[in-house]
Amino acid sequence: MIYTVTFNPAIDYVVYMDGLEVGETNRTIREEYYFGGKGINVSWILNELGVDTTALGFISGFTGAAIENGLLHRGIRTAFIELDGSEGITRINMKIKSKEGEGLKETEINGQGPKITKEALDLLFARIDTLGPDDMLVISGSVPSSMPADTYEQILSRLSDGDGTRIPVVVDAIKDLLLKSLPYKPFLIKPNNGELEELLGKPMRTTEEIIEGAKELRKRGARNVIVSRGGDGSVMVTENDEVYVEGPSPGKVINTVGAGDSMVAGFITGYINKHDYQYALKLGAAAGSATACSPGLGTREEIERRMEL
Repeated sequence: MIYTVTFNPAIDYVVYMDGLEVGETNRTIREEYYFGGKGINVSWILNELGVDTTALGFISGFTGAAIENGLLHRGIRTAFIELDGSEGITRINMKIKSKEGEGLKETEINGQGPKITKEALDLLFARIDTLGPDDMLVISGSVPSSMPADTYEQILSRLSDGDGTRIPVVVDAIKDLLLKSLPYKPFLIKPNNGELEELLGKPMRTTEEIIEGAKELRKRGARNVIVSRGGDGSVMVTENDEVYVEGPSPGKVINTVGAGDSMVAGFITGYINKHDYQYALKLGAAAGSATACSPGLGTREEIERRMEL
């Protein structure tokens, strides 16, 4: 079973408008909504590709119930910790896309989300403690301010036996969250090009420089490193020091939200199906580009089509 953790999920409410007039009544011309959160995105694509997955995290109030019911309706298992709603409900993020000249200008208003208590966090830890050697955990995204800054480390320490092999953990985070995870030897990390530069404190423009940067993160503890490069494809350095380079997939990018999460889900699917890192990277790249070229998360049909390109 592949478990994902989303600490602060959201309903992403996307509205399209002819224009936005501040201080006036505005009307939409189209509306969409999505269940948001990096872990939820991973579970969504895993489910799309036929992989059993369970979404963990915290929900609160009617918005949290809507997310849980939506995932269950989709066939995705959930084991969320339900908060009592007294200190906030699962957030709604509004994304306003208004016409400005020939293009769209996007304005985002992100909700805060509920306060997560120590008792709720302990319940999440207890559920994570039940994972076995045939399971995998994906932890991704930021840590809400109401939670300890070392939450990633607390989770990883519970699942590690020193060499990172007891429970495989995928970490998709930035800055210190990622760097402090490396001593626990996560199975996979996936920074993008810009995040890699920030982590190592130097520019990395060429494929060779990016490969060396990925190898540096391998030396610091990560078992496998994928660096996503947007329109330039992706690079992977494996735990066996193999290097794979995947070129860009054709298509017009219309949505970058969830593309990296889709890549993680595609990679996991490819790895558990064939235990072949090169194939897993290819499927990850196909899933990522399917989402990037779709209004929402990519479909199985689009991912499979891109595998054939």
